Amino acid sequence: MKVHFIAIGGSVMHQLALALHKKGYQVTGSDDEIFEPAQSNLQKEGLLPAAIGWHPAKITADLDAVILGMHAKQDNPELQRARELNLKIYSFPEYIYQESRDKTRVVVGGSHGKTTTTSMIMHALRKAGKDFDYLVGARLEGFDQSVQVTHAPVIVCEGDEYPASVIEKRPKFHFLFPHVAILTGIAWDHINVFPTFDFYLEQFTIFIQKIEPGGILIYNETDEVLKKLVTENKRTDIRYQPYQVPAHTIANGRTTLTIEGQTGELQVFGNHNLLNLHAAWYVCRELGMDAAGFIKAVSSFTGAAKRLELLGRNEHTIVYRDFAHAPSKVKATIEAVKQQFPDRMLIAVLELHTYSSLNEQFMNEYRGAMDRADKTVVFYSKHALELKRMPDLPAEKVKAGFGKEGLNVLNDKGELMQWLQQQQYKNACLLLMSSGNYDGADILTFAKDITAINN
Repeated sequence: MKVHFIAIGGSVMHQLALALHKKGYQVTGSDDEIFEPAQSNLQKEGLLPAAIGWHPAKITADLDAVILGMHAKQDNPELQRARELNLKIYSFPEYIYQESRDKTRVVVGGSHGKTTTTSMIMHALRKAGKDFDYLVGARLEGFDQSVQVTHAPVIVCEGDEYPASVIEKRPKFHFLFPHVAILTGIAWDHINVFPTFDFYLEQFTIFIQKIEPGGILIYNETDEVLKKLVTENKRTDIRYQPYQVPAHTIANGRTTLTIEGQTGELQVFGNHNLLNLHAAWYVCRELGMDAAGFIKAVSSFTGAAKRLELLGRNEHTIVYRDFAHAPSKVKATIEAVKQQFPDRMLIAVLELHTYSSLNEQFMNEYRGAMDRADKTVVFYSKHALELKRMPDLPAEKVKAGFGKEGLNVLNDKGELMQWLQQQQYKNACLLLMSSGNYDGADILTFAKDITAINN
């Protein structure tokens, strides 16, 4: 097989290129910018393009497939050449499906918890010695890459609702056709792509229709929006498995899970993670695991990168960071930390960084999201607004939207660091939530410093 990647430098695109190369395919690619770690990863395997930029001469009639990344534009000269030659052009998820037509396909969809749930399934299957391929959106301990495509009988995929490519505007998870599907919940997001909630909701209705006949939908019945959607779109040719927060206990900051009479202490915590684990259990059961094996496996799961990731702790202070940015994610993460450490003061910092979160019209969606935290900051940089070509976001609109008494709204990274340095961290949890980098502020060093100083 000869495969060419247009925009090979993407975080997931280059991982697929590496996976196909290891499978024995002849892989080429182009991009107009390639950053680390993609640059080093591609170079190590001899796949780094010799010259940056687009090179239509690379598009030849003998290519079996051209895979188009999100970074490529409609007028991309390589894309135009591929069209002229009438080559097969695939978006990333369309090609994943082509590689997994003969596999049992597991797809994890939903507005939140996709990466963690996918990671939990992968961790459990690996611990059980199962052979499987995967596609996940974060680094996971024990896995060298985020995409693997081999001759395994099963593939586990994180199913994103974002558009598949510049020429294929439908959501990625519409192209994976699962035999085992999960929906973790529905909360409006990506308003630049889905301007109304009804339009966003429709994408999940379509996803349910894409489940293979004879398949199963595992869904979070505690999410009322999702529960209503499932009820209104019942199919007679698939099975349904609702899930909820499983039986558990919390003692001394540790959570113990019980499934089918089997118990085990967890490294992760919070109702959202317990929900994710329950969904992962039903998937693993479909794939032949028993409760004892599952509990034993997930007891060593420490989480995916940036998902309630422990940055540092000592007797007095605990610091976590989380990828949370959408309102439902922010609320769930704060609730988790507060529930796990009810006697500690919770200091919560949220960076608004996505298009939706920086939109004044979206701000009311955050109402109540930070209420359980004791001290709070919402930070967003003017630079982020400029990069997204968005208008200024007035601080008073942010305060009104969140409706949190005492909320601090900051725009300058120096002021953010000063505020953090002024807080008292004895008997406290610091929770750092962002999908960005706080405009370059060295938050990670600060987190390590306070857990060392207060030791």
